[in-house]
Amino acid sequence: MEQDTQHKNQSIGVPNTSTIVPDDTTVLQSNLFADAPTVIVKPTDPSETPFPPLVRTHPLTDQSSLAACAIPYQQELLLRGKSNYTVTCFLSDLRMFSSFIGLDTPVGRITKEQLTDWLMKLKFGNKGQTPAPKTMARRVTFLKNFFTWLAREGIIREDPSASLVLERPLPPLPELLFEDEIQRLLGVAAEDPRCQCLLYLVLYAGLKKEEVMGLKLSHIDLSDQQSPMIMIHFAPSTGKQHRERRLALPAEFSTVLKEYEAKHHPTNELFDCTDRNLNYILGRVVKAAGIQKRVTLQLLRDTFAVRQLKAGVTPEALREKLGLSDEAWLESREKYRRLAFAR
Repeated sequence: MEQDTQHKNQSIGVPNTSTIVPDDTTVLQSNLFADAPTVIVKPTDPSETPFPPLVRTHPLTDQSSLAACAIPYQQELLLRGKSNYTVTCFLSDLRMFSSFIGLDTPVGRITKEQLTDWLMKLKFGNKGQTPAPKTMARRVTFLKNFFTWLAREGIIREDPSASLVLERPLPPLPELLFEDEIQRLLGVAAEDPRCQCLLYLVLYAGLKKEEVMGLKLSHIDLSDQQSPMIMIHFAPSTGKQHRERRLALPAEFSTVLKEYEAKHHPTNELFDCTDRNLNYILGRVVKAAGIQKRVTLQLLRDTFAVRQLKAGVTPEALREKLGLSDEAWLESREKYRRLAFAR
């Protein structure tokens, strides 16, 4: 039995030393690095927690190696509701940084100079292969996120990344719709209540595509038809409860929704289709309205944000309406400021 368990652990990349892995437990990419012996604790009732099984390592100290920090850092990212994309990118950056510094390097001995040396090597080390500015900015973000976590947990005394300057590249500004184009779009959409409903949710509530797709009829409150409200919910497994919010829509949305329900008869999800179908719906009305610009749901969300700022909504209030994280807001705030108050 012991040999069978050891073979199972080796086959999924789990270190053998001091490792206990229950048969029904999924390991969280524990083969990121060679060491970091783990104990994985699974709740008796899976419904008790929305997160993956908790991965526990030996308590970290300033003498713990970078390799020993890999799994706890991954768990930290997941518990804070980071997207799969962010988790994957940050763990990839951690591997690269560890290869440069050394897997066995104690985290308490890492200096700002070493962080700078790594960034300089990435930026200028490969002739003709300079990373994109956005990629370099993300790697600085990773360093700040990783070492801020270590400092916050009391694992290291001083944060070597504290004085690193995050130079975010300015992305190209989208070409927003003019007011007359918005009215043309809404005018054509009036012939299709499904498309009209979609436009209202993005142009007047600023929802992301994933939020539109997750909207259920039970999330819409028409008890006061002059002030319709929607509640943005996320499944517990996503860890995005901090982005849940309640948003108001114009009074006419009540009529739009009733017309949509009468024609398409949704029973649970508001839009029982794929996100690609939403793109097709939008594409048809854009073409019918004779608009030559590249119009996407993200562009309509950007349009909502800029209109809010021009109407006097504060940046912090806008951030709450958009449901953006601190990291996402850093870039979006500057973009919306430039769009709304360009000179």
